[in-house]
Amino acid sequence: MGRRVFLVVLDSVGIGALPDAELYGDEGSNTLASAAGSKGFSMEHMEKLGLFDIEGVKHLKKGTEKPKGVYGRMREASKGKDTTIGHWEIAGVVSERPLPTFPGGFPQELLISFTERTGRKVLCNKPYSGTDVIRDYGKEHMETGALIVYTSADSVFQIAAHEAVVPVEELYRYCEIARELCQGVYGVGRVIARPFEGEYPFVRTPRRHDYSLVPPKRTMLNILADNGYDVIGVGKINDIFAGSGITEFVRTSGNEDGIEQMISYAERDFNGLCFVNLVDFDMKYGHRNDVEGYGAALSYFDAQLPRLLERLKEGDLLIITADHGCDPATPSTDHSREYVPLIVTGPGIKKGVDLGTRDCFADTGATVLDWFGIFGGIEGSSYRAELVEE
Repeated sequence: MGRRVFLVVLDSVGIGALPDAELYGDEGSNTLASAAGSKGFSMEHMEKLGLFDIEGVKHLKKGTEKPKGVYGRMREASKGKDTTIGHWEIAGVVSERPLPTFPGGFPQELLISFTERTGRKVLCNKPYSGTDVIRDYGKEHMETGALIVYTSADSVFQIAAHEAVVPVEELYRYCEIARELCQGVYGVGRVIARPFEGEYPFVRTPRRHDYSLVPPKRTMLNILADNGYDVIGVGKINDIFAGSGITEFVRTSGNEDGIEQMISYAERDFNGLCFVNLVDFDMKYGHRNDVEGYGAALSYFDAQLPRLLERLKEGDLLIITADHGCDPATPSTDHSREYVPLIVTGPGIKKGVDLGTRDCFADTGATVLDWFGIFGGIEGSSYRAELVEE
């Protein structure tokens, strides 16, 4: 049996505004603090590992027990606050420019090319909520067969279609066409299939699929795979990295499924990285400004965490972090520019070590490589020496 690393991204669980948050319209954001105000909120296991000992969230600490894990926070070095850039930075790629956004809708020349390639007209072409857009354009879509194309504050080209009008495999093909067209100045981070079903006002199905840009540089995933290690993606990890460096993956229907898949991998022998994204915090609750739902989802993750901890073996490392914020208590429904938490534990890992503020998410990617005896090749500085007794 080889070494294993479980890297878990709690999608959008930021812990306080970054110093430059004002440039992004996010001053005052604190996703974790907002969710902690929900009824019945409880993260006792993460608290024991040091979550509420991290600078900026110490006011949420209830107990006085010395943390049993290593803890800290990370500052995003990349320009942006979206899922793609956040995950790329965790894996060792710092983006000097944000991915393009289209607050006024996509240029007509892009949509004309898309219509010519798909044979279908386009509806909407505005920034829109995913649930509102099918309510407002769903009937017209069903009457005309035109595709609902919309964006958000994020770098995304989203296509919504009713599965009775556009079978999901056909929708995926349209997304592949959009991905081919969305390059260069139109190179959004993700093209997203958004199928829906049922009667008005309609409901989205779990058959969402993301089509990401290929990372512009080699990541820790490529380096691990090239060195013969397993690189397992759980959730939308394979989509975020466009499959680059992934040796095995499983998509999930949400947090509960993602946690079960993670537990299943923890019961297996493999030699390498299990990279997990738990998307519901962001998709279902942050973007919907659902404070109660966000708090309940965090509480559920915390309640399941001991199942993973008890399955860690000698040589295993568990890292829990996030990719950006999405404060459910602010007027905005968009991502927020925030610090992200860093919790590290495993058999033989030191207890109560404060890693402070790391200047780059990529420090985690460098640490993962260092765990396997690989040095360099990506951005970031390893903190492995602070985790173990040499």
